[in-house]
Amino acid sequence: MSNKATIPSPLQSKVVALPESRQLDVLADLFERRQAEVVRVPLVSILDAPDQAAVIDWIKSFIADPPDYFVILTGEGVRRLVASAQREGLMEEFVKALAEVCKICRGPKPGRALKELNLGADILAVEPTTSGIITTLETMNLSHSRISVQLYGDDPNTILMDYLSNCDLQHRDVVAPYIYASNSDTERVQGLITQLYTGAIDLIAFTSKSQISRLFNVAKKQGVEAELKQGLDRTKIAAIGPIVRDELLLFDCKADIMPTSSYFMKPLVRAAETMYATETRENEGRSSGDTHNLTD
Repeated sequence: MSNKATIPSPLQSKVVALPESRQLDVLADLFERRQAEVVRVPLVSILDAPDQAAVIDWIKSFIADPPDYFVILTGEGVRRLVASAQREGLMEEFVKALAEVCKICRGPKPGRALKELNLGADILAVEPTTSGIITTLETMNLSHSRISVQLYGDDPNTILMDYLSNCDLQHRDVVAPYIYASNSDTERVQGLITQLYTGAIDLIAFTSKSQISRLFNVAKKQGVEAELKQGLDRTKIAAIGPIVRDELLLFDCKADIMPTSSYFMKPLVRAAETMYATETRENEGRSSGDTHNLTD
């Protein structure tokens, strides 16, 4: 529990499941300050790509011959590339090359990571999704240009790659500086599924699509997919942004809560507060109407 003062909130006494790893304490603190009961089940962790030689070779090529455009899908990717460059004594040269390239960012998080380097996004996708990137690229003349793409984890993003294959590029390459790895033992994940199924969880908040796939993979291996689906159907689901929302839809789940524009942790928590506050007002209105009818 945080040492900071608690905040009056519609989240008070709500049981919130957080399948987060990298910033679990930060997100948990936001909910606990609002007097929610937090259930922590870290489902994934983020690790450097095991083939660091390939990442370093990409960085050296980027420095020696920067592309025209660099499509950046995640802030984590920027930070991992910078860390790899720093370990090789190439950070200054890499940042200098980054400054010369037109940086196309999928969303605000890559922009935030670039700001740490005193850089910024040159072009921001119309929506922080692969479709948003493609829609943005469609407005540009990419013929005979050179493009590098930083991937999301080890997802090959075949949709974006297929699109670029038809753009008459001079050159295209990709770099995958990190991977997602399982971080929670199967028994703990099974425990979360049981809690969801029995209605012990009020809200589950997803912050990456890898958390969702990990949860469903465990359920499939343990033969409890139906229980997981029923549990999620009776639980409020929060998604930090469109990418996570779309991943939920692939598993036939609907996000009840999502920030409207800024896809970060604080807006996610505020969106959850808004949803519960609205729900409370509606319930009170119905109760008031019932009382009025009885009085009549």
